[in-house]
Amino acid sequence: MPPPDATSPTLGLTLPERTRDKLIRGGIDPTAYPTRPQKPQFLDEVYKIRGEPWEHDDRGKYADPEKKALFGAATKVTHLARHIGTELEGVQLSKLTGQQKDELALLIAERSVVFLRDQDITPPEQLALGAYYGVVEVHPQVPQVPGNPGVTVMWPDLAIAEGRNANFRQPGGASGWHTDLVHELQPAGVTHLHNDTVPEYGGDTLWASGYSAYDKLSPEFRKIIDGKLGVFRSAHPYLDRDHPEAGPKYLERVHPIVRVHPVTGWKSLFVNRAMTVRILGFDKAESDLILNYLYDVYERNVDIQCRFKWTPGASALCRTTVSPSISQAGITKARKRGTALASPLSLRNRTSTRTLSLAAKRLVSILLRVGRVARARTKGRLRLEHRSVDKGCAVVDWPERHVSNNVLYR
Repeated sequence: MPPPDATSPTLGLTLPERTRDKLIRGGIDPTAYPTRPQKPQFLDEVYKIRGEPWEHDDRGKYADPEKKALFGAATKVTHLARHIGTELEGVQLSKLTGQQKDELALLIAERSVVFLRDQDITPPEQLALGAYYGVVEVHPQVPQVPGNPGVTVMWPDLAIAEGRNANFRQPGGASGWHTDLVHELQPAGVTHLHNDTVPEYGGDTLWASGYSAYDKLSPEFRKIIDGKLGVFRSAHPYLDRDHPEAGPKYLERVHPIVRVHPVTGWKSLFVNRAMTVRILGFDKAESDLILNYLYDVYERNVDIQCRFKWTPGASALCRTTVSPSISQAGITKARKRGTALASPLSLRNRTSTRTLSLAAKRLVSILLRVGRVARARTKGRLRLEHRSVDKGCAVVDWPERHVSNNVLYR
């Protein structure tokens, strides 16, 4: 690698041609790429960034549950794994209608991560899509696309040129299991990763389903962690203004370690090895024991994971609060990320696991196909009546929160 050129925004690195063309089409001067924010140095500065809560309106709740507009536009829909990951073909993110964007938000909520290849999307269009889904996070530490705050540049070679080196023993960054922005008052909603260029080999990204990780826990173990709060820390250290001699400190926030998705109502395990520090209410040894077990549920159960091999122009949109991810070493070219922040993490207990919800949905679908379903409220429960001439009447009771409204009211 050539020695860094301090006069160049890329520090002497050559910008990939595909990235250069994309910038020009987006009205961005490639010679000014990337820009760097004024990094905060002190904890009090960082706590002031988005330090007040705001109302987040999840677009998935406005979607057609059957996603007719989105799936109708796709030439092919492929579920990459049973629990997580869906690839759409024939759809351009820059051309989506409002209805299709809402349905995409619901698909991300249900499948955790959605992939689209051969995307012709410029940084301004990527930023506009993020703004549709929520408040776009402007990262205070990493390079950005000029004139497009919120579209961050992820370029390992540039990080190395800046002195942020990494290796296989200490990969850092996205090369360990992590969840985006857990140090925020309101963590990440939808994260959009877009790669203009990719290496010859390596660079794959893995996601794991937080829904299915929670489902794998025994009912008794769920009782232990339901409602518990965890301490999460930032990836970057800062200084205490009053006591700078004390050395680096991290920004910390408290979130539930089991969260509830605001649209699906499904419970998800919400911990990650990189940034979860401890569980409140437990001794350190107890907390470490529980957390290490929970990390293993994510990391060792390949049946709840999805692996994606990047190609030039590919995009991945994920909800990392329900799907921690890890990037394999090898991405050396520039890629861009935009993240829309979500609502505070919910502690609601009247919720469902993904497995129960989908099982209930299948049950109702079967009853609708082969008989007749009548709906009646009884103390928050749903009464399903299946009648047929030959076999009489069978009655099934199921908690109403486990059944999707689209199945019942269509």
